[in-house]
Amino acid sequence: MQVTVDGFNSTGANDEQQWITWDLDGIRQYIINLLDTSDTILLGRKLAVNYIPFWQDTFTKPDGPMFAFATRIVNARKVVFTKTLDNSVWDKTILAKGNLKEEVNKLKSQDGQDMIVYGGSAFVSSLIREGLIDEFHFFVNPIAIGKGVSAFEQLEKWQPLKLKNTITCNSGIFILHYERN
Repeated sequence: MQVTVDGFNSTGANDEQQWITWDLDGIRQYIINLLDTSDTILLGRKLAVNYIPFWQDTFTKPDGPMFAFATRIVNARKVVFTKTLDNSVWDKTILAKGNLKEEVNKLKSQDGQDMIVYGGSAFVSSLIREGLIDEFHFFVNPIAIGKGVSAFEQLEKWQPLKLKNTITCNSGIFILHYERN
């Protein structure tokens, strides 16, 4: 998750994350490695409606700088959590319409690789509140924005984390890898 040094991952509704330092060289291989360890991407509906088509379009441009990401995202199974959609219109995408905790635990009990969550903010916050995220990978951008949305805003009790790894990029981004303690 892209975050600011003051802990925000979004400035709110319709956030374009213009504050992100897009240091692709510094984080490219790290993100590809994460995608290579997972075969399922979890998304909230609000993000999915733009996210999935974006990567499907990017996948049609093999010379583009994001093609390696697009290949992995398009080929992964995607699970969209929704209360409003009735049918999936995207390839390799299923809808999860039941209780969040039950749906995620059902997915966790299936054979396969890890799952990765790409959001949006409210969806990730709900997963954190329910204790459903086992590891966190934060890309801490060298900027403070003073206000916004935190992925931890729905947290009802403290959630201790154990630091597994840190990486410093030339752009000033810190990659922090934590596991739930």
